[in-house]
Amino acid sequence: MKKIQSTCNYCSLDCNLDFYVEENRVVRAVPTKGYPVNDGFCCIKGLSLDKQQTTVKPGSLPKIRREDGSFQTVSWDEGFAHVAGKLREIQEKYGEESVAGISTGQLTLEEFAIFGHVMRNYLKANVDGNTRLCMATAVVAHKQSYGFDAPGFTLKDLELSDTIIFIGANPVVAHPILWGRVRQNQVPGHKVIVIDPRRSETAMNADYWYGLTWRSDLLLLYTVANQLIEKDYIDHGFIENHTEKFEEFKEFVKAYPLERGAAGTGLSEEQILELVELIHRGKRVSFWWTMGVNQGYEAVRTAQAIINLALMTGNIGRPGTGANSITGQCNAMGSRAYSNTAVFFGGGDFTNPARRERIAGVLGVDDAMLAEKPTKTYNQIIEGIHAGEIKGLWILCTNPRHSWTNNETFASAVKKLELFVVQDIYDSIESAWECTVFFPVVPGLKKEGTYINLERRLSAMRPVLDRGADEISDYEAILGVGKALGMGDALKGWETPRDCFNLMRECSRNMPCDITGVTWESLTDSHGIQWPYPEGREEENREEERRLYGDGQFFTPSKKAQFVFEEVRANPLPVSGEFPYVLNTGRGSVGQWHTQSRTKEVRFVEDVSLKRAYLYMNTELAKEMGIREMEEIQVVSVNGQNARFAVKITDNVRYGELYAPIHYIECNKLTPSLYDPYSKEPSYKATPVRVEKVH
Repeated sequence: MKKIQSTCNYCSLDCNLDFYVEENRVVRAVPTKGYPVNDGFCCIKGLSLDKQQTTVKPGSLPKIRREDGSFQTVSWDEGFAHVAGKLREIQEKYGEESVAGISTGQLTLEEFAIFGHVMRNYLKANVDGNTRLCMATAVVAHKQSYGFDAPGFTLKDLELSDTIIFIGANPVVAHPILWGRVRQNQVPGHKVIVIDPRRSETAMNADYWYGLTWRSDLLLLYTVANQLIEKDYIDHGFIENHTEKFEEFKEFVKAYPLERGAAGTGLSEEQILELVELIHRGKRVSFWWTMGVNQGYEAVRTAQAIINLALMTGNIGRPGTGANSITGQCNAMGSRAYSNTAVFFGGGDFTNPARRERIAGVLGVDDAMLAEKPTKTYNQIIEGIHAGEIKGLWILCTNPRHSWTNNETFASAVKKLELFVVQDIYDSIESAWECTVFFPVVPGLKKEGTYINLERRLSAMRPVLDRGADEISDYEAILGVGKALGMGDALKGWETPRDCFNLMRECSRNMPCDITGVTWESLTDSHGIQWPYPEGREEENREEERRLYGDGQFFTPSKKAQFVFEEVRANPLPVSGEFPYVLNTGRGSVGQWHTQSRTKEVRFVEDVSLKRAYLYMNTELAKEMGIREMEEIQVVSVNGQNARFAVKITDNVRYGELYAPIHYIECNKLTPSLYDPYSKEPSYKATPVRVEKVH
């Protein structure tokens, strides 16, 4: 029996596990002891990774749809040639930007990079990812406030903080290993505070819960900032030495007095003042946010309002502090830094001549081959298909028919495509229903690459199982299409994931996310390595858990963090007489994951998960409407769609608010095509709806 250490590729923690393998079968999977992230623990999803050892299913060769609608299985070379030919044909007929790609946060760093090289550099197409659905808001907030997409914390901060504030985050369910770090906190008298409209599982385990009115978080944060300033509960030295635009911010928040905050948030003045005092009394205050903030119509400014609180109180860069974004997927950060979509490999603007010269030199290509601008965003790609501007789409490791906001718009869009390639480990996902080509690829147990978790830690995915006949990885599928396109020497140095990793190392040199000191070999069987980790400075970065901004230096031209703010916007989709209730969305249980295409394989998760879509309704509202536990209702959305749900009755959601888990396709049938103006992240939260009884 052999033991192989690899990375769990579910959530953004990137726990490491030891897989014990005998005769090419995983006998057991054990969380890696001593690994800084999970240290011998992991959730039920990681423990179930061995259930994927039988995929790909049902076959390992590509399938092409015939004119009669049936599929023909072909060789990989035929599949590559077909896709390459169709991509060329469409571009010649409709223009370069008539093809597009959508990736995910679950591919490896190397797979993101080669997809960006083939699609963005060579074909000049647009490629976005479903990191747009979860982390785009945090990315923009980081770049505008810090000068680079660089969350500064390490998970150890959860154990060192005396005041832990979760805003729109439910780690008990969504990030249980992160919550484990909270439970390990030994700081005497430490407090856990939750700000969330719903009394979530995390709120149930908190010392304080502030159940504010839906989408009033930005108003609350500005009100709190105003109170902190009025009471002089701020760090003048940090503000003066390490920030800019505070005086403007100070004047701005005067328009958010205590009375306005209480009236708009549903919290009492006493509750808001209590929160202010908790922040003031804390010596090490950490603010943590995730999708409840990111997925909104003014999400970037909300995230920056959290950053502003950390800056003005000096709670950044020190142990146990920070304005900390909790990432959703396992390699969202790898996508953000190395997919060649919004920025060049390793960061940097497409229009910066020096950066272009550097990337061209590393890749050994002419500057003219490189992408010239950031990609069209996810919503623009879908809108482009509807407008007839995009005729070819290639999606990888994602299921937008289920997960895209207002998902019927995706369903109708793909019917207009001349080429729709779905690359996945399952041909049963909803997005494969209308595909013209299906590329079956191996799961993580059979491939290699690199992941970057929410605290900037690189970890290794290494093959646990040998592949069967004709089984290939995502990387090899992309490389195969690139070769069939005739890229030739442009693929020199991209032959294997290890080769690609070395290219990306060089692309990162002298950037904030510098990983030139990291080698492929040093990641294998390691404790992972946080960036930055520049070559020649390994000794000073030898600590396994490191944070940024301890020196008060940021990545802006002035080296100072920026206060960024904007007036609270009127809700573009308010409740009304026709749609009097609001639908909120989020995770359902620890075992379920996104669209359930992976966790459906895990029997003990399936056994405890409802097979039908359901939502939570307040007890009083259910009583008024005469709705019983698990009765089926119809929910009609402001977006013009309707869907049926079973009702679970609870006091943990406010009167007039409903909460539906995202794991059922009905959920995002109802969410609107509404986006943050800066990040273009969908506003999955707070959709106006009405409820109808089913007779």
